[in-house]
Amino acid sequence: MCPAENKISVFYKVNLLYPVNDLEDFKPIANAYLAVKEGKIIEVGSGKGYEKYPEANFISLEGKIIVPGFIDAHTHLVYAGSREKEMIRKLAGESYLDILKSGGGILNTVKETREASFGELYSKAEATLDRMLAFGITTVETKSGYGLDFETEIKQLEVVKALNEKHPLTLVSTFMGAHALPDSYKDKREEYLELMKEVLKVVRTRNLASFCDIFCEEGVFSISESKDFLEFAKELGFGVKIHADEMTPLGGAALAVELKATSAEHLLASRDEDLRKLGKSDTIAVLLPLTSFYLDKPFGNARKMIDYGCNVAIASDYNPGSSPSENLQLAMQLAVLKMKMTPKEVLKAVTINAAKAIGLEDTKGSLVPGKDADFVVLDCPNLDYFFYRFGINLVEKVYIKGKKVT
Repeated sequence: MCPAENKISVFYKVNLLYPVNDLEDFKPIANAYLAVKEGKIIEVGSGKGYEKYPEANFISLEGKIIVPGFIDAHTHLVYAGSREKEMIRKLAGESYLDILKSGGGILNTVKETREASFGELYSKAEATLDRMLAFGITTVETKSGYGLDFETEIKQLEVVKALNEKHPLTLVSTFMGAHALPDSYKDKREEYLELMKEVLKVVRTRNLASFCDIFCEEGVFSISESKDFLEFAKELGFGVKIHADEMTPLGGAALAVELKATSAEHLLASRDEDLRKLGKSDTIAVLLPLTSFYLDKPFGNARKMIDYGCNVAIASDYNPGSSPSENLQLAMQLAVLKMKMTPKEVLKAVTINAAKAIGLEDTKGSLVPGKDADFVVLDCPNLDYFFYRFGINLVEKVYIKGKKVT
Protein backbone atom coordinates (compact mmCIF):
# COMPACT_ATOMS: atom_id res chain seq x y z
CA MET A 1 0.00 0.00 0.00
CA CYS A 2 1.33 3.46 -0.86
CA PRO A 3 1.82 5.89 2.03
CA ALA A 4 -0.54 8.82 2.25
CA GLU A 5 0.60 11.65 0.01
CA ASN A 6 0.73 14.26 2.79
CA LYS A 7 2.35 12.07 5.44
CA ILE A 8 6.03 11.53 6.08
CA SER A 9 7.42 8.11 5.19
CA VAL A 10 10.65 6.92 6.77
CA PHE A 11 12.72 4.15 5.20
CA TYR A 12 15.01 2.99 7.97
CA LYS A 13 17.50 0.34 9.14
CA VAL A 14 19.17 0.57 5.73
CA ASN A 15 22.51 -1.24 5.73
CA LEU A 16 24.16 1.29 3.40
CA LEU A 17 22.70 4.30 1.57
CA TYR A 18 24.69 5.81 -1.31
CA PRO A 19 23.55 9.44 -1.59
CA VAL A 20 25.79 10.30 -4.61
CA ASN A 21 26.98 13.84 -5.26
CA ASP A 22 29.55 15.65 -7.36
CA LEU A 23 32.42 14.52 -5.16
CA GLU A 24 34.53 11.72 -6.63
CA ASP A 25 34.76 9.95 -3.29
CA PHE A 26 31.21 10.19 -2.00
CA LYS A 27 30.76 7.97 1.04
CA PRO A 28 27.91 5.59 1.83
CA ILE A 29 25.89 6.19 4.98
CA ALA A 30 25.71 3.16 7.28
CA ASN A 31 22.63 2.26 9.35
CA ALA A 32 20.82 4.89 7.35
CA TYR A 33 17.32 6.27 7.03
CA LEU A 34 15.54 8.29 4.35
CA ALA A 35 12.61 10.57 5.16
CA VAL A 36 10.16 11.45 2.38
CA LYS A 37 7.17 13.79 2.18
CA GLU A 38 4.98 14.56 -0.82
CA GLY A 39 7.38 12.74 -3.15
CA LYS A 40 10.44 14.72 -2.05
CA ILE A 41 13.36 13.80 0.18
CA ILE A 42 13.30 15.83 3.40
CA GLU A 43 16.17 14.17 5.26
CA VAL A 44 18.90 11.56 4.94
CA GLY A 45 20.49 10.44 8.19
CA SER A 46 21.85 7.58 10.25
CA GLY A 47 21.19 5.85 13.55
CA LYS A 48 17.95 6.67 15.34
CA GLY A 49 17.56 10.20 14.04
CA TYR A 50 14.30 9.03 12.44
CA GLU A 51 12.67 9.01 15.89
CA LYS A 52 11.98 12.72 15.38
CA TYR A 53 9.13 11.58 13.07
CA PRO A 54 6.91 9.58 15.50
CA GLU A 55 3.79 9.85 13.31
CA ALA A 56 5.52 8.71 10.11
CA ASN A 57 4.89 5.58 8.09
CA PHE A 58 7.92 3.39 8.84
CA ILE A 59 9.28 0.96 6.24
CA SER A 60 12.14 -1.25 7.35
CA LEU A 61 14.81 -2.05 4.75
CA GLU A 62 17.06 -3.95 7.11
CA GLY A 63 20.07 -5.56 5.45
CA LYS A 64 19.48 -3.81 2.11
CA ILE A 65 21.24 -0.96 0.33
CA ILE A 66 19.67 2.11 -1.27
CA VAL A 67 20.96 3.94 -4.33
CA PRO A 68 19.41 6.73 -6.39
CA GLY A 69 17.10 5.58 -9.17
CA PHE A 70 19.06 4.64 -12.26
CA ILE A 71 18.80 7.07 -15.18
CA ASP A 72 19.16 5.75 -18.73
CA ALA A 73 20.34 8.82 -20.61
CA HIS A 74 20.40 7.41 -24.17
CA THR A 75 17.69 5.16 -25.63
CA HIS A 76 15.63 4.78 -28.80
CA LEU A 77 12.43 3.63 -27.11
CA VAL A 78 9.72 3.92 -29.76
CA TYR A 79 9.93 1.72 -32.83
CA ALA A 80 8.20 -1.24 -34.44
CA GLY A 81 9.49 -4.69 -35.37
CA SER A 82 12.74 -6.41 -34.49
CA ARG A 83 15.91 -7.39 -36.33
CA GLU A 84 16.98 -10.78 -35.00
CA LYS A 85 17.34 -12.11 -38.55
CA GLU A 86 20.12 -9.58 -39.14
CA MET A 87 22.06 -11.00 -36.21
CA ILE A 88 22.10 -14.39 -37.93
CA ARG A 89 23.16 -12.78 -41.22
CA LYS A 90 26.01 -10.95 -39.47
CA LEU A 91 27.15 -14.19 -37.88
CA ALA A 92 27.19 -15.70 -41.36
CA GLY A 93 29.60 -12.98 -42.49
CA GLU A 94 27.38 -10.39 -44.16
CA SER A 95 28.42 -6.79 -43.66
CA TYR A 96 26.15 -4.06 -42.35
CA LEU A 97 26.27 -2.33 -45.76
CA ASP A 98 25.16 -5.51 -47.52
CA ILE A 99 22.27 -5.86 -45.10
CA LEU A 100 21.36 -2.20 -45.58
CA LYS A 101 21.41 -2.54 -49.38
CA SER A 102 18.95 -5.43 -49.15
CA GLY A 103 16.47 -3.28 -47.20
CA GLY A 104 17.65 -4.21 -43.73
CA GLY A 105 19.29 -2.14 -41.02
CA ILE A 106 17.75 1.12 -39.86
CA LEU A 107 15.68 1.42 -43.03
CA ASN A 108 13.84 -1.79 -42.14
CA THR A 109 12.96 -0.34 -38.73
CA VAL A 110 11.87 2.90 -40.40
CA LYS A 111 9.55 0.98 -42.74
CA GLU A 112 7.94 -0.97 -39.88
CA THR A 113 7.63 2.10 -37.65
CA ARG A 114 5.93 4.08 -40.40
CA GLU A 115 3.43 1.26 -40.88
CA ALA A 116 2.71 0.79 -37.18
CA SER A 117 -0.26 2.49 -35.51
CA PHE A 118 0.02 4.78 -32.53
CA GLY A 119 -1.47 2.04 -30.34
CA GLU A 120 0.99 -0.58 -31.54
CA LEU A 121 3.95 1.69 -30.86
CA TYR A 122 2.53 2.66 -27.47
CA SER A 123 2.00 -0.95 -26.35
CA LYS A 124 5.47 -2.05 -27.41
CA ALA A 125 7.17 0.90 -25.72
CA GLU A 126 5.09 0.48 -22.57
CA ALA A 127 6.25 -3.12 -22.23
CA THR A 128 9.84 -1.96 -22.68
CA LEU A 129 9.43 0.63 -19.92
CA ASP A 130 8.05 -2.04 -17.60
CA ARG A 131 11.20 -4.10 -18.15
CA MET A 132 13.39 -1.04 -17.59
CA LEU A 133 11.57 -0.34 -14.34
CA ALA A 134 12.27 -3.88 -13.15
CA PHE A 135 16.00 -3.19 -13.65
CA GLY A 136 15.83 -0.14 -11.38
CA ILE A 137 15.54 2.55 -14.05
CA THR A 138 13.38 5.46 -12.92
CA THR A 139 14.13 8.05 -15.65
CA VAL A 140 14.66 7.49 -19.38
CA GLU A 141 15.78 9.73 -22.23
CA THR A 142 14.33 8.59 -25.55
CA LYS A 143 15.07 9.68 -29.11
CA SER A 144 12.90 9.66 -32.20
CA GLY A 145 14.57 8.90 -35.53
CA TYR A 146 12.79 5.82 -36.86
CA GLY A 147 10.32 7.83 -38.91
CA LEU A 148 12.54 10.07 -41.05
CA ASP A 149 9.42 11.83 -42.26
CA PHE A 150 7.09 14.41 -40.78
CA GLU A 151 4.21 12.14 -39.78
CA THR A 152 6.15 9.32 -38.14
CA GLU A 153 8.64 11.49 -36.28
CA ILE A 154 5.71 13.36 -34.71
CA LYS A 155 3.95 10.05 -34.00
CA GLN A 156 6.96 8.70 -32.12
CA LEU A 157 7.19 11.81 -29.97
CA GLU A 158 3.45 11.80 -29.26
CA VAL A 159 3.75 8.20 -28.06
CA VAL A 160 6.44 9.31 -25.61
CA LYS A 161 4.29 12.20 -24.41
CA ALA A 162 1.35 9.87 -23.80
CA LEU A 163 3.53 7.36 -21.95
CA ASN A 164 5.00 10.12 -19.80
CA GLU A 165 1.51 11.03 -18.66
CA LYS A 166 0.59 7.47 -17.59
CA HIS A 167 3.72 5.46 -16.86
CA PRO A 168 5.52 5.93 -13.51
CA LEU A 169 8.90 6.44 -15.17
CA THR A 170 9.97 9.98 -16.04
CA LEU A 171 10.60 10.31 -19.79
CA VAL A 172 12.72 12.98 -21.46
CA SER A 173 12.15 13.27 -25.20
CA THR A 174 14.77 14.07 -27.85
CA PHE A 175 14.00 14.81 -31.50
CA MET A 176 16.39 12.92 -33.77
CA GLY A 177 14.91 13.18 -37.22
CA ALA A 178 18.51 13.60 -38.43
CA HIS A 179 19.28 9.97 -37.60
CA ALA A 180 19.85 8.86 -41.19
CA LEU A 181 18.90 9.76 -44.75
CA PRO A 182 15.81 7.92 -46.03
CA ASP A 183 16.04 6.36 -49.49
CA SER A 184 13.82 9.04 -50.98
CA TYR A 185 16.30 11.76 -49.95
CA LYS A 186 19.66 10.05 -50.38
CA ASP A 187 20.60 12.48 -53.17
CA LYS A 188 18.84 15.45 -51.53
CA ARG A 189 20.66 15.93 -48.24
CA GLU A 190 20.06 19.67 -47.89
CA GLU A 191 16.38 19.28 -48.72
CA TYR A 192 16.01 16.56 -46.09
CA LEU A 193 17.62 18.65 -43.35
CA GLU A 194 15.36 21.56 -44.29
CA LEU A 195 12.37 19.23 -43.91
CA MET A 196 13.60 18.20 -40.46
CA LYS A 197 13.91 21.88 -39.51
CA GLU A 198 10.24 22.29 -40.34
CA VAL A 199 9.44 19.26 -38.17
CA LEU A 200 11.50 20.83 -35.37
CA LYS A 201 9.30 23.92 -35.47
CA VAL A 202 6.20 21.77 -34.98
CA VAL A 203 7.88 19.80 -32.21
CA ARG A 204 8.63 23.06 -30.40
CA THR A 205 5.11 24.39 -30.89
CA ARG A 206 3.57 21.17 -29.52
CA ASN A 207 6.19 20.84 -26.77
CA LEU A 208 7.03 17.29 -27.81
CA ALA A 209 10.76 17.28 -27.01
CA SER A 210 13.32 19.02 -24.83
CA PHE A 211 16.40 18.17 -26.89
CA CYS A 212 17.57 17.78 -30.48
CA ASP A 213 20.20 15.23 -31.54
CA ILE A 214 21.95 14.43 -34.84
CA PHE A 215 24.07 11.53 -36.07
CA CYS A 216 27.34 13.30 -36.87
CA GLU A 217 29.30 10.60 -38.66
CA GLU A 218 31.06 9.87 -41.92
CA GLY A 219 28.42 8.78 -44.42
CA VAL A 220 25.60 10.27 -42.36
CA PHE A 221 25.77 13.98 -41.45
CA SER A 222 28.93 16.07 -41.66
CA ILE A 223 30.37 18.45 -39.10
CA SER A 224 29.10 21.47 -41.04
CA GLU A 225 25.63 19.97 -41.51
CA SER A 226 25.46 19.01 -37.84
CA LYS A 227 26.57 22.45 -36.69
CA ASP A 228 24.01 24.24 -38.87
CA PHE A 229 21.19 21.92 -37.78
CA LEU A 230 21.95 22.09 -34.06
CA GLU A 231 22.41 25.86 -34.13
CA PHE A 232 18.95 26.08 -35.67
CA ALA A 233 17.61 23.86 -32.88
CA LYS A 234 19.25 26.03 -30.23
CA GLU A 235 17.64 29.13 -31.72
CA LEU A 236 14.27 27.43 -31.28
CA GLY A 237 15.05 26.77 -27.62
CA PHE A 238 16.10 23.12 -27.68
CA GLY A 239 18.97 21.70 -25.70
CA VAL A 240 21.33 19.91 -28.07
CA LYS A 241 23.05 16.53 -28.11
CA ILE A 242 25.34 14.86 -30.64
CA HIS A 243 25.89 11.26 -31.71
CA ALA A 244 29.62 11.88 -32.05
CA ASP A 245 32.69 10.01 -33.30
CA GLU A 246 31.15 6.55 -33.10
CA MET A 247 33.11 5.09 -36.01
CA THR A 248 35.45 7.82 -37.27
CA PRO A 249 37.26 10.73 -35.56
CA LEU A 250 35.18 13.30 -37.38
CA GLY A 251 35.36 15.93 -34.65
CA GLY A 252 31.89 15.55 -33.18
CA ALA A 253 33.18 15.80 -29.60
CA ALA A 254 34.85 19.15 -30.35
CA LEU A 255 31.67 20.38 -32.04
CA ALA A 256 29.69 19.41 -28.95
CA VAL A 257 31.98 21.61 -26.85
CA GLU A 258 31.76 24.48 -29.33
CA LEU A 259 27.97 24.37 -29.26
CA LYS A 260 27.85 23.91 -25.47
CA ALA A 261 25.87 20.73 -26.06
CA THR A 262 24.34 19.02 -23.06
CA SER A 263 25.95 15.74 -24.11
CA ALA A 264 28.20 14.07 -26.65
CA GLU A 265 27.34 10.39 -27.11
CA HIS A 266 29.25 7.26 -28.26
CA LEU A 267 32.78 8.80 -28.55
CA LEU A 268 34.51 5.53 -29.49
CA ALA A 269 36.80 7.18 -32.05
CA SER A 270 37.28 10.68 -30.61
CA ARG A 271 40.71 12.28 -30.88
CA ASP A 272 42.64 12.95 -27.70
CA GLU A 273 42.68 16.69 -28.29
CA ASP A 274 38.89 16.68 -28.61
CA LEU A 275 38.48 14.66 -25.43
CA ARG A 276 40.68 17.16 -23.60
CA LYS A 277 38.36 19.94 -24.77
CA LEU A 278 35.40 17.87 -23.57
CA GLY A 279 37.08 17.48 -20.18
CA LYS A 280 37.23 21.26 -19.77
CA SER A 281 33.56 21.73 -20.64
CA ASP A 282 30.18 21.07 -19.03
CA THR A 283 29.20 18.66 -21.82
CA ILE A 284 28.56 15.14 -20.50
CA ALA A 285 30.29 12.23 -22.24
CA VAL A 286 27.65 9.49 -22.63
CA LEU A 287 29.21 6.05 -23.20
CA LEU A 288 27.32 2.99 -24.40
CA PRO A 289 29.04 -0.30 -23.46
CA LEU A 290 26.15 -2.57 -24.48
CA THR A 291 26.54 -1.39 -28.08
CA SER A 292 30.24 -2.22 -28.06
CA PHE A 293 29.46 -5.60 -26.53
CA TYR A 294 26.71 -6.48 -29.01
CA LEU A 295 28.67 -5.33 -32.08
CA ASP A 296 31.94 -6.82 -30.77
CA LYS A 297 33.66 -3.44 -31.01
CA PRO A 298 36.17 -1.74 -28.66
CA PHE A 299 34.72 -0.13 -25.57
CA GLY A 300 34.87 3.60 -24.93
CA ASN A 301 38.04 4.72 -23.17
CA ALA A 302 36.37 5.87 -19.99
CA ARG A 303 39.58 5.92 -17.95
CA LYS A 304 41.22 8.35 -20.36
CA MET A 305 38.11 10.54 -20.44
CA ILE A 306 37.90 10.68 -16.65
CA ASP A 307 41.62 11.47 -16.45
CA TYR A 308 41.01 14.36 -18.87
CA GLY A 309 38.28 15.68 -16.57
CA CYS A 310 35.21 14.48 -18.50
CA ASN A 311 31.98 13.83 -16.63
CA VAL A 312 31.02 10.37 -17.89
CA ALA A 313 27.52 8.91 -18.05
CA ILE A 314 26.72 5.28 -18.90
CA ALA A 315 23.56 4.43 -20.85
CA SER A 316 22.03 1.40 -22.58
CA ASP A 317 21.51 2.77 -26.11
CA TYR A 318 18.43 0.53 -26.21
CA ASN A 319 17.53 0.15 -29.91
CA PRO A 320 16.62 -2.67 -32.31
CA GLY A 321 19.86 -2.75 -34.30
CA SER A 322 22.90 -2.42 -32.06
CA SER A 323 21.67 -2.74 -28.46
CA PRO A 324 18.40 -4.67 -28.17
CA SER A 325 18.52 -4.78 -24.37
CA GLU A 326 16.90 -2.79 -21.58
CA ASN A 327 19.44 -4.06 -19.03
CA LEU A 328 21.24 -0.93 -17.86
CA GLN A 329 22.65 -2.98 -15.00
CA LEU A 330 24.64 -5.05 -17.48
CA ALA A 331 25.95 -1.85 -19.09
CA MET A 332 27.05 -0.71 -15.63
CA GLN A 333 28.81 -3.99 -14.95
CA LEU A 334 30.58 -3.93 -18.33
CA ALA A 335 31.76 -0.41 -17.52
CA VAL A 336 33.54 -1.84 -14.49
CA LEU A 337 34.75 -5.12 -16.01
CA LYS A 338 35.74 -3.87 -19.48
CA MET A 339 36.12 -0.09 -19.18
CA LYS A 340 37.92 -0.16 -15.82
CA MET A 341 35.65 2.33 -14.12
CA THR A 342 35.25 2.00 -10.35
CA PRO A 343 31.88 1.03 -8.88
CA LYS A 344 31.48 4.55 -7.47
CA GLU A 345 32.28 6.11 -10.84
CA VAL A 346 29.68 3.94 -12.53
CA LEU A 347 27.02 4.66 -9.93
CA LYS A 348 27.69 8.35 -10.48
CA ALA A 349 27.53 7.74 -14.25
CA VAL A 350 23.95 6.41 -14.10
CA THR A 351 22.69 8.88 -11.51
CA ILE A 352 23.93 12.47 -11.15
CA ASN A 353 25.97 12.55 -14.39
CA ALA A 354 23.11 10.94 -16.31
CA ALA A 355 20.74 13.51 -14.79
CA LYS A 356 23.03 16.28 -16.07
CA ALA A 357 23.01 14.67 -19.52
CA ILE A 358 19.24 15.19 -19.71
CA GLY A 359 18.95 18.47 -17.82
CA LEU A 360 17.36 17.05 -14.66
CA GLU A 361 20.20 17.39 -12.15
CA ASP A 362 18.14 19.77 -9.98
CA THR A 363 15.49 17.13 -9.27
CA LYS A 364 17.03 13.71 -10.05
CA GLY A 365 20.26 11.79 -9.67
CA SER A 366 21.09 11.95 -5.95
CA LEU A 367 19.47 11.36 -2.59
CA VAL A 368 19.58 14.80 -1.02
CA PRO A 369 16.85 16.94 0.56
CA GLY A 370 14.66 18.73 -1.96
CA LYS A 371 15.08 16.23 -4.77
CA ASP A 372 12.55 13.65 -5.96
CA ALA A 373 12.52 10.50 -3.83
CA ASP A 374 13.48 8.19 -6.70
CA PHE A 375 15.50 5.30 -5.31
CA VAL A 376 16.26 1.62 -5.72
CA VAL A 377 16.49 -1.00 -2.99
CA LEU A 378 19.16 -3.58 -3.82
CA ASP A 379 19.36 -6.99 -2.21
CA CYS A 380 23.11 -6.99 -1.67
CA PRO A 381 25.47 -6.08 1.18
CA ASN A 382 27.41 -3.32 -0.58
CA LEU A 383 28.02 -1.63 -3.93
CA ASP A 384 31.00 -3.79 -4.90
CA TYR A 385 28.83 -6.91 -4.57
CA PHE A 386 26.37 -5.46 -7.10
CA PHE A 387 29.12 -5.38 -9.75
CA TYR A 388 30.66 -8.67 -8.67
CA ARG A 389 27.35 -10.53 -9.21
CA PHE A 390 27.01 -9.51 -12.85
CA GLY A 391 24.25 -10.62 -15.18
CA ILE A 392 21.48 -10.99 -12.60
CA ASN A 393 18.93 -8.50 -11.31
CA LEU A 394 19.54 -7.57 -7.68
CA VAL A 395 16.74 -4.98 -7.57
CA GLU A 396 14.25 -5.77 -4.83
CA LYS A 397 12.09 -2.63 -4.86
CA VAL A 398 11.85 0.59 -6.85
CA TYR A 399 10.39 3.83 -5.53
CA ILE A 400 9.52 6.86 -7.65
CA LYS A 401 8.65 10.07 -5.81
CA GLY A 402 8.37 8.02 -2.65
CA LYS A 403 5.86 5.53 -4.06
CA LYS A 404 6.67 1.87 -4.47
CA VAL A 405 6.29 0.98 -8.16
CA THR A 406 7.77 -2.55 -8.24
